[in-house]
Amino acid sequence: MSMVTRIQQQQIAQLMSKGKRIDGRGLEDYRDIKVEMGVIEKAEGSARVFLGRTEVLVGVKIEVGRPFPDTPDAGVLTVNVELVPLASPRFEPGPPKEEAIELARVVDRGIRESKVIKTEELCLIKGKKVLIVFVDVYVLNHDGNLIDASAIAALAALMNTKVANYEVSEEEIQVKPGYNQLPIQNYPIAVTFAKINDKLVVDPGLKEEQAMDTRITITIEKEGKICAIQKAGGGLLTTDQIVEAAKLAKKKATEIRKLVVKE
Repeated sequence: MSMVTRIQQQQIAQLMSKGKRIDGRGLEDYRDIKVEMGVIEKAEGSARVFLGRTEVLVGVKIEVGRPFPDTPDAGVLTVNVELVPLASPRFEPGPPKEEAIELARVVDRGIRESKVIKTEELCLIKGKKVLIVFVDVYVLNHDGNLIDASAIAALAALMNTKVANYEVSEEEIQVKPGYNQLPIQNYPIAVTFAKINDKLVVDPGLKEEQAMDTRITITIEKEGKICAIQKAGGGLLTTDQIVEAAKLAKKKATEIRKLVVKE
């Protein structure tokens, strides 16, 4: 994978000092976002998101399993990420690497902390049987900002998810005809910024990520409140920069949410 050269880093920083970016966007502009739902026929829910040339596919599967001991009356959420080798020269086959684990953790946190799913409605037999929601994220093309693309695709896939009609009688579980929608109550949107020199840019492209000092992702739930923050990289952010990012994240989340949640 070709990394940006020192000259390219200087060009990126120089453009940003003038309020411009290497792909012609302004500092506060996202690339084009396209959301497709119901793209995997055999999954309970699915979605594909294009963020510029970054492409992410998410499938949702639901199985009956055991609850966690500390939440005996709540369903279980689990998020997994696969960085498909075709998506980038530096993605390799094999067990999940650190980047995949971090991406899964950030997506999971946004869903969990905003309580997207009414997990108490996924309980079949308290302490014994609940529904487990598996969210599988597949990165198909990496051109920067995998976090936002994956988080949008995960939310869209959950909104598209149908659950079998389970009936419990005398602690026996039966599957009846028909389906129900997965009980959804929140719509979090992750907004990621890269800091390059002293400038913040939203939705960093791949070359900007390679040139950045640090990165921060702020996830905003439907009421406009922050439900998760994740920082990566060794660089520092000032209090003013974090406040600035939070304000812009709220604005951008409102815009992006309209692409997923059709009123």
